[in-house]
Amino acid sequence: MKILDWYILKRYLFTFFMMLLLFIPIGITVNLAEKIGKLLENEVPLKEIVIFYLNFTVYFAYLLFPLFLFLSVIWFTSKLANNTEVIAFLSSGVSFSRFLRPYIIGASITGGLALFLGMYLAPIASKGFNEFEYKYLHPNRKTTQDVNVFRQINDNEFIYVSSFDINNKQGINFTLEHIEDNKLKYKISAKTIKYIAKDTTYRLVDYVKRTVGNLEDELVFERSKDTLFPFDVEDLTPVIYIAEILPYSELSKFIEKEEKRGSSNIGRYELVLYRKWSLPVSVFILTIIAVAVSSIKRRGGMGVNLAIGICIAMVFVFFDKIFGVLAEQSNFPSFIAVWFPNMVFGILAFYLLRNAKR
Repeated sequence: MKILDWYILKRYLFTFFMMLLLFIPIGITVNLAEKIGKLLENEVPLKEIVIFYLNFTVYFAYLLFPLFLFLSVIWFTSKLANNTEVIAFLSSGVSFSRFLRPYIIGASITGGLALFLGMYLAPIASKGFNEFEYKYLHPNRKTTQDVNVFRQINDNEFIYVSSFDINNKQGINFTLEHIEDNKLKYKISAKTIKYIAKDTTYRLVDYVKRTVGNLEDELVFERSKDTLFPFDVEDLTPVIYIAEILPYSELSKFIEKEEKRGSSNIGRYELVLYRKWSLPVSVFILTIIAVAVSSIKRRGGMGVNLAIGICIAMVFVFFDKIFGVLAEQSNFPSFIAVWFPNMVFGILAFYLLRNAKR
């Protein structure tokens, strides 16, 4: 690398990490000030609070990774432009594409970091963060679906529970239907189903099994019956943040299994999966937009560039949130919901880059 590359790359990485170091303590302080009452009320051990805020640091950094990067690039590039350094670089015969090269190298480094965070560290941090939140801060908030649970547990069997208490591991109005070649072979129903942890069995109360015959059906009644089923309680009612706490490979397998079971939360799970790849791409797109916007020396100075950058960042967040909610609450494709903001801002980046070169 030449002196220009090192100069810009060091400023790129230094400003980004300084932005993280400045804003993360602010985020921790605001979060602690908001929740200090509940922490003291529940007498949370200091060790768990420290671990929680370590997880919060990773969770917070990953969540706002693109925005921190975008604002840091605008900040230091605006300083270069304000000090007439960009004009000096370009006047020396350096093309704008050549000027952009260290930014792309910096985006590759930070994009790789974002990919590593999303694949491995963020799921671990998210697990600790969410478990702490639901244990100490929101103990009465539901962590699972507990009404009208319908699941396909294998190729031939479907189960339904009208309500399920995850704490007692007990469900009401349980039914299991076994279907082969689109024909019902037998149906099991019970007033309640309860998981017995020590035996890893399920206890059915008011058990009824109806076997469909050619001429007549066979009925079996039992007051109480302990039996085995090919599913776990966690499979029956996974926690609502399950997708956030699984590494990429496990999440892919989980989604595949949930699709076979007919889960209604596939859109939510796929959003988390696709964002692990879209976030590193966003790093490149936002870097190009930031350079194109802030490399021009404006009459209003750095403030104008920062104002433009903040507006663009807010629009990006708006698009991301709107399409994310749309995919979660409807049949809108998750892939499009995740990648549409990148496509729109990729076009914007191309347009701004062409104008900046001119």
